[in-house]
Amino acid sequence: MAFDLDMIQRVYANLGERVEAARQAVGKPLTLSEKVLYSHLFAGTPTQAFERGKAYVDFAPDRVAMQDATAQMALLQFMQAGRPQVAVPSTVHCDHLIQAEVGAVQDLDIAKSKNKEVYDFLSSISNKYGIGFWKPGAGIIHQVVIENYAFPGGMMIGTDSHTPNAGGLGMIAIGVGGADACDVMAGLAWELKMPKLIGVKLTGKLSGWASAKDVILRVAGILTVKGGTGCIVEYFGEGAESLSATGKGTICNMGAEIGATTSIFAYDEKMADYLRATNRADIAEAADAVKANLRSDEEVYADPASYFDQLIEIDLNTLEPHINGPFTPDLAWPLSNFAKAVKENNWPAKLEVGLIGSCTNSSYEDMTRSASVAAQATAKHLKTKAEFTVTPGSELVRFTAERDGLLTTFEEIGGVVLANACGPCIGQWARHMDDPTRKNSIITSFNRNFAKRNDGNASTHAFVASPEIVTALAIAGDLTFNPMTDTLTNEDGEQVKLDEPQGIEQPIKGYAVDDAGYQAPAEDGSGVSVIVSPTSDRLQLLAPFSAWEGTDLTGLKLLIKAKGKCTTDHISMAGPWLKYRGHLDNISNNMLIGAVNFYNEKTNSVKNQLTGEYGEVPAVQRAYKAAGIGSIVVGDENYGEGSSREHAAMEPRFLGVRAILVRSFARIHETNLKKQGMLALTFANPADYDKIQEDDTIDIEGLTEFAPGRPLEIVLHHADGTTDEFMVNHTYNEGQIEWFKAGAALNIIRMKQSA
Repeated sequence: MAFDLDMIQRVYANLGERVEAARQAVGKPLTLSEKVLYSHLFAGTPTQAFERGKAYVDFAPDRVAMQDATAQMALLQFMQAGRPQVAVPSTVHCDHLIQAEVGAVQDLDIAKSKNKEVYDFLSSISNKYGIGFWKPGAGIIHQVVIENYAFPGGMMIGTDSHTPNAGGLGMIAIGVGGADACDVMAGLAWELKMPKLIGVKLTGKLSGWASAKDVILRVAGILTVKGGTGCIVEYFGEGAESLSATGKGTICNMGAEIGATTSIFAYDEKMADYLRATNRADIAEAADAVKANLRSDEEVYADPASYFDQLIEIDLNTLEPHINGPFTPDLAWPLSNFAKAVKENNWPAKLEVGLIGSCTNSSYEDMTRSASVAAQATAKHLKTKAEFTVTPGSELVRFTAERDGLLTTFEEIGGVVLANACGPCIGQWARHMDDPTRKNSIITSFNRNFAKRNDGNASTHAFVASPEIVTALAIAGDLTFNPMTDTLTNEDGEQVKLDEPQGIEQPIKGYAVDDAGYQAPAEDGSGVSVIVSPTSDRLQLLAPFSAWEGTDLTGLKLLIKAKGKCTTDHISMAGPWLKYRGHLDNISNNMLIGAVNFYNEKTNSVKNQLTGEYGEVPAVQRAYKAAGIGSIVVGDENYGEGSSREHAAMEPRFLGVRAILVRSFARIHETNLKKQGMLALTFANPADYDKIQEDDTIDIEGLTEFAPGRPLEIVLHHADGTTDEFMVNHTYNEGQIEWFKAGAALNIIRMKQSA
């Protein structure tokens, strides 16, 4: 039987009534996205329509999922809320803190020892507050969620930007910061601006080397890293129904790379098959009974251009495999053009490592298709030229793949099976490399490929493709190899060609596992103690942020004017810093150390206006804080794209940064800043970015009349005595302004609990 079946049945029991009420309120047929959104209003039955892209709406998600790196801060915040138990089903998944170095068994043993106090904390706090706990080695959060918790027509939030993976099972699943998770676990509404809708109509059917991964690689090329911002991407059409549920999940997972709020597919037989295969036939049966409300209305499918804000059509019959990169996941290359691109751009053609798996592509189907390619290396006497690693997504997948001989197939060509964890995908990779500064190329089936993302090396050119393409290129050791057309020379000197990959969606013998790694919480956690050592350098209980002083902010110093791309990886790096995710003071030592300073083109080097000398960003900010001086960070377009990590908002707040002023924000990061009581501002005129000088002292005026839709004013006091003034915009509504005034959203939660 499925987890939380009673909750799912309640959702379905209310679904028909709420969808019909929404249809009446909106006054026209509904898309699937609208059905799920309107059926999850915090107020219950819909009574009004909400304008897409403008109206802020309170929702009631069905569940919360947290990975271990972000769960620490989310749960440290939840402890301050004063509740005896979480208000909705919630889970913690230990997947981010396991470093890939040798192999699965050794790496997991090291992680359990190295991270013991964090795991003990997460286990104990989960046990106390009624939270399901998935132990280290159980698997990557998104694969575990789609195997156990995702259900058609549901809504969930997760403290990881790839939470939308659950859209593969027809769920509105959205990545958020820990403060949002804290709100929902505390029983409060979760606020979101009503998303716009992008429809993607898929026709035809995939064949040969093309896979579900190529659908999202193509979409990323069309929409770019910010083209989906503020939107839900809804896939439909005969092509959509031909894709496996986990293939759908792959597409939804990487929707995060186009900035999409989430992505979703309609409920169909492929989803029902997957539910039954993963021991959830009861959910499939319940979904079948309300199937009409788990799909868009037929009028939408008949005339999609009238119901979506943007429409894209992709013919799967002609879709070519893609390879995206380097340095950004939206630089999309059809396989037939990729070799030319490698040569023309002087990217290193020698492939050094191929890595498959991750939360994006670690299903059983992915494993079988990749293994069918790997088996050919042995059968056709080919020697694999590049290193090759395999990251199973869960213990369920790993155990089943081992039983069916897939892992042995990978090992026979020199593949190393890593732990069921994020590993190299998030920088948790102790890469064996002779010279980290040397230009080199790797290819992965992961989702992100920003500079330094996988191995911390700026010189590494990382490319993204399907697992089967990665496997083929690892065998060739050459980025210019096209497995669809080219041959390879085997050990006998013969020219051989790789056959098209073959795979199956579900294991013929069914899934199997000895120990999935799940720990159920205590029924009554009142007697359970949360384990946090007062001397720990990895965990630190939180103190509330102070409230706004009630005045305009004057005399702020410019901390940094970031140039170009500034993701949450640049603001708060992962990799070795993951160990401090539960200790705000310690992790704040990585604040903005990856951002490029506009004035000297360097990272982690900014001018200290108190001394006139250059120093590391966190050290300069700590000097300002010690002197009682606030500061401001200036950024470029799509500031804060990437991971949902709220540390990127909490660190500047903790160290005394008062405002972030940018040309535009990524959605999750803007919300995270608001939650922490920060000012998130955008230039009314993007060209005003150029007016800001390195030695500026800055005032923010208009805060005493802070109101929705009312711009604020920036006054720049330049070192030469001159001034500049310009207007800045914000997207705060009345509730969010109260967060700012109280010092943080959590402060309001605590006040309400104690009232």
